[in-house]
Amino acid sequence: MSDTTRRDFVKTTGLAGAAVAAGAARSLAAAEPTVLAFVGCAHIHTPGFVKLLAARSDVRVKWAWDPNPARVAVRAPELRATAGSLDAIFGDPEVKAVVVCSETNRHPELVERATKARKHLFVEKPLGTSGRESRAMAEAIERAGLLFTTGYFMRTDPKHLFLREQVKAGAFGRITRASAWNCHSGSLGGWFDEKPQQPAESWRWMADPKIAGVGAFGDLGTHSLDILIWILGDVASVSADIKVVTGRYGDCDEAGSALLKFRSGVTGTLSAGWVDIANPVTLQIAGTEGHAVIFNDALYFESKQAAGSKISTQWTSLPEAPKAPLHQFVDAVRGAAGQPLVTPREAAERVVVMEALYAAGRGGGWTTVA
Repeated sequence: MSDTTRRDFVKTTGLAGAAVAAGAARSLAAAEPTVLAFVGCAHIHTPGFVKLLAARSDVRVKWAWDPNPARVAVRAPELRATAGSLDAIFGDPEVKAVVVCSETNRHPELVERATKARKHLFVEKPLGTSGRESRAMAEAIERAGLLFTTGYFMRTDPKHLFLREQVKAGAFGRITRASAWNCHSGSLGGWFDEKPQQPAESWRWMADPKIAGVGAFGDLGTHSLDILIWILGDVASVSADIKVVTGRYGDCDEAGSALLKFRSGVTGTLSAGWVDIANPVTLQIAGTEGHAVIFNDALYFESKQAAGSKISTQWTSLPEAPKAPLHQFVDAVRGAAGQPLVTPREAAERVVVMEALYAAGRGGGWTTVA
């Protein structure tokens, strides 16, 4: 072997060795748990999110915070986290992302601190208590270039994914109407009552619109509203009837129904509340060439463009379900590409439309979505 060849061989093998070493380092880094912080333990979905994170071996929740010491005293041990201050969390370079499950009216402060500290954000819905503050938060998150999503878990339902695909493909022809329902018996069952003996399981603030931004109609309706907009596009104007039913939570609304005029020309209806003993029908779409309804969690679908489809027969040929939104978020923070995250702008616009719905409910007429 000549000196020149030997030098080339040494150079090549040296570069190859460096590349292998670099690859090994990347693999080791990827294997290390991603460090998160749980910021706020107030939301009713907190227990589920805690279990999800605690079950992932690729995640380490280093910190947990809540202004109520009794809440964090329960959740921190479940997360194997340390109860800490916001200064500790947002000043910790190890923390890559935060999961925000605080009261809604705390979101602006927490989002502002997270964006300044450059921490990726999972923020439980709704993003804010008003359209203006929600848009401001969305702009700050986008400007900072941070990963974000929220808990619109209905997007992971294969039936909704299928219907979205069929609408895009034109299987319904000209869509004439669409309706969505999301109701439960929370008010009837006292789900939001104070629990002095179990402060970590007390969700009373969610029935206080001054803190939550909305009552029952907004709390549950935002999920179905997201699906309607996700499938049909933006809303132009709305009208609504939103009301108190039992009075169990004072003047907090417990039910509502609304009309929505989409920019596409479709007219939709949306109903949501905490005073229903059953909720068998959750979504219906009708058009000149197709019809679909989800009844008791089963999809019935018929289209002139889908051979063999009959509205009387359950449709089971569905796409694979994506992971839950919080799983998607953690995967994205860990570097997984292509996660179907809800954008900050989408989250903000749902609040804008919901705010218009409440305004229409108070005014008794139609309200334009600004």
